[in-house]
Amino acid sequence: MSARRLPALLTRVFLLAFFALVVTGLFVAYPFPSWLVFLPLVLAWVAGIAGGRLASRDLKAARREAVEVLPPVTGRWSAINSPADRVPSHGVHTYGQTYAIDIVAEKQEKQEKQERQAGQAGQGGQDAEGAAEGTAERPAFAWLWPLARRPEAFPAFGAPLFAVADAKVVTADDTQRDHLSRNSLLGLAYLLLAEGELRGLAGAHRVFGNRVVLDLGDGTYAAYAHVRRGSLQVRAGDTVRAGQRIARCGNSGNSTEPHVHFQLMDHPDLDRARGIPFRWRGVGVPANGEAFTAEGAVSPG
Repeated sequence: MSARRLPALLTRVFLLAFFALVVTGLFVAYPFPSWLVFLPLVLAWVAGIAGGRLASRDLKAARREAVEVLPPVTGRWSAINSPADRVPSHGVHTYGQTYAIDIVAEKQEKQEKQERQAGQAGQGGQDAEGAAEGTAERPAFAWLWPLARRPEAFPAFGAPLFAVADAKVVTADDTQRDHLSRNSLLGLAYLLLAEGELRGLAGAHRVFGNRVVLDLGDGTYAAYAHVRRGSLQVRAGDTVRAGQRIARCGNSGNSTEPHVHFQLMDHPDLDRARGIPFRWRGVGVPANGEAFTAEGAVSPG
């Protein structure tokens, strides 16, 4: 087993042991001092710290220059959790997220909305139902109500995602559902205190949700997370051209609202990957809250 994967695995094992002990204690008396119940939790924390330090050491030893690629979207977007503001951008090095970025669509133009709906209706099933919905404006954070919104209420939902370079598809999965938003006070608390922890225990595939991983060559891989269910237009093993449409933005996995999570990394296995800095051609690396317009070279397909 890789040394990179061991801390993450131990963290999940210790957390599972802690939850198991807590549940067991609801029905039977512990045959040991009750404070020992928290020992796995402490060990999980230690394993997490060790994993973070190991990742930091590895990054310093294998520091790479930023790789320039096309933006994975077109149109008007805003950045959140950007590596332009802090590294690691998401607070952790795990799953190769050191230089990851999240972007949200603030507004959907009328023509763009009509094009998305036409494409979604052509997919049938859930997408056809969602094609009649959607919004032109991104809903604001709700302190009290509504507790959650359907993903179709956000302009990013259903936005096409494009290959950032000529590449080979390594991973392509779109079987997980697109859940309701978590952009209210109670919804966010639920995500941070319960759902997020459970997804972390389940592993990277539940955190990233539906995802695509592309092999760009030279030991560089691009990952797209939270992809819309049933929207993949590629399969593992396919070769894609820069600008080719590969999927649509969704709200699967550990996500508060429909958005694009993008990152470059040095390995296709998220448990082993280390982050690689990126730079989007014509855009750079937008800072948190910075709006930008992406005009990628769109390829047929």
